[in-house]
This record gives sequence, C-alpha cells and structure tokens, in this order.
Amino acid sequence: MKSFLIKYWQRIDGATAIEYGMIASGICLVIAASIFAFGDELETMITGLSSALDGDPDN
Repeated sequence: MKSFLIKYWQRIDGATAIEYGMIASGICLVIAASIFAFGDELETMITGLSSALDGDPDN
C-alpha cells in the first residue's frame, strides 16, 4: 500500500489536466469580462450589421 501511494503521489499526469483547466477558465473569464464591459457597443454593432444586411436605409 505504501509503495502504491508513493507512486500515486509522484505521478504528474493530472498536472497537465489541471493546467489546461486553468487556461480554459482564464479564457472564459476574459470573454465574460469583455462581454460585460462592451455589451452595449456589441449590441449596437450587431443591430447595425443586421439592418445593413436587411437593406434598411435608416441605419
């Protein structure tokens, strides 16, 4: 049992998964913060783009 625990604690396979998880969570935080900070401007831009594609001359 002792040798199993020593081998288990020395494994580094899980470290890579944790690192990828931390990178993914960091990217999600940046995306969420960007949407929160620039939400109104994004909505205006998307509405204008939609109107332009519809051929609405008012926008």
